[in-house]
Amino acid sequence: MSARELVVLGTASQVPTRRRNHNGYVLRWDGEGILFDPGEGTQRQLTLAGVSAHSLTRICVSHFHGDHSLGLAGVIQRINLDRVPHPVPVHYPASGQRYFDRLRYATAYQETAELRPAPVAEDGVLERTAGFTLSAARLSHPVEAFGYRLEEPTGRRMLPERLAALGVTGPEISRLRRTGRLRGVTLEEVSEERPGQRFAFVMDTRLCEAVYQLADGCDLLVIESTFRAADAALAEEYGHLTAGQAARVAVECGVRHLVLTHFSQRYRDPEGFAGEARAAGFAGELTVADDLSRIPVPRRGA
Repeated sequence: MSARELVVLGTASQVPTRRRNHNGYVLRWDGEGILFDPGEGTQRQLTLAGVSAHSLTRICVSHFHGDHSLGLAGVIQRINLDRVPHPVPVHYPASGQRYFDRLRYATAYQETAELRPAPVAEDGVLERTAGFTLSAARLSHPVEAFGYRLEEPTGRRMLPERLAALGVTGPEISRLRRTGRLRGVTLEEVSEERPGQRFAFVMDTRLCEAVYQLADGCDLLVIESTFRAADAALAEEYGHLTAGQAARVAVECGVRHLVLTHFSQRYRDPEGFAGEARAAGFAGELTVADDLSRIPVPRRGA
């Protein structure tokens, strides 16, 4: 199976800093490469991270503030310059159609690739593939914003001791998995449900019900934590989360690996975000994201 991992391209909010580029994240999921929120400089960060335009199969934009979308123009042109052979759907808030159109045609270039605009107007499923279901939920921000959730279908885990007890061996195991029944033995007798992996991408938002819906039961949650607790009033005013709020969401939703990102330039020490997340009660795996880091999706439980 191909690797499943998050490639972090940028982690700054509003303006880039010496250490942090504007936002940008690529989720590698088997044969898919989903680019989230390409801020300014994303095309260069993709090069530094070793992620090719050909590996991008889908783009998801949470909202049309510049730190989440200014890099879209360059990425689209790179997809065309490199003659990416597969269609590339682009999901974005429908209310920002004029911004998408401007970014898509910001300068002159030759269109050689198939870009498929897929504006998001409401909560719900955006697409179902054999490997996952992609859905969106509206967040609470001064401009319309959506979070995204990717969920793998529930599978089945074969139980070797039951297979052996019932005399199912070798190629018969694959046949039983495929057909559901073999020589009176059913698939349910020799296997158990294995929950699919779940990933969520939650950017600029205040606390709202959609944040919890997106994060519920996630193996990997990528969530903004623009502010620290001392600036909670600013977070509320400008439609953002603190590190503690993000961590409490992760606790209540049973998140396995929490990735904090989208940091305000006012904070020089990122370790403070980790401290506040732990103080809020999150005991799982925690990453304070750095540019160009790679974060594996946790292995399936059962």
